[in-house]
Amino acid sequence: MESTTVQPYVDVDKGFAIGFVVLMCLFLMAMMVRCARLVVDPYRAIPTSTWEEEQIN
Repeated sequence: MESTTVQPYVDVDKGFAIGFVVLMCLFLMAMMVRCARLVVDPYRAIPTSTWEEEQIN
């Protein structure tokens, strides 16, 4: 008797496409969080040394 083993069909292009979409979704989520934090507190990103007035002589 011959045993026939069926190889699972793997679509490499589909895997790359799904991986790319997942990475793009993660990047989009990170950018949304970063932009939301900037909108909530815009002055946090600025160093405090720029807040001080410079002496004009």
